Amino acid sequence: MQFSSFSEFVAMGGYGFYVWLSYGVSFLLLLGLVMVTKTQHSKIKRTIAQSILRNERINKARKELSHES
Repeated sequence: MQFSSFSEFVAMGGYGFYVWLSYGVSFLLLLGLVMVTKTQHSKIKRTIAQSILRNERINKARKELSHES
């Protein structure tokens, strides 16, 4: 489909509002998905790091208790 001007392209034969609205909503949803994914990824990495530190403290305490016995 060819358009004679940019404004005709944007209007898309009267359906431009729905077309551009669907593009906008899709873009916002994808952007939201990326943001949520990054947030969850950071949270998971923080949880794993805390778990590793906790396990190291537990193992250190066990070693100290076994040396005392």
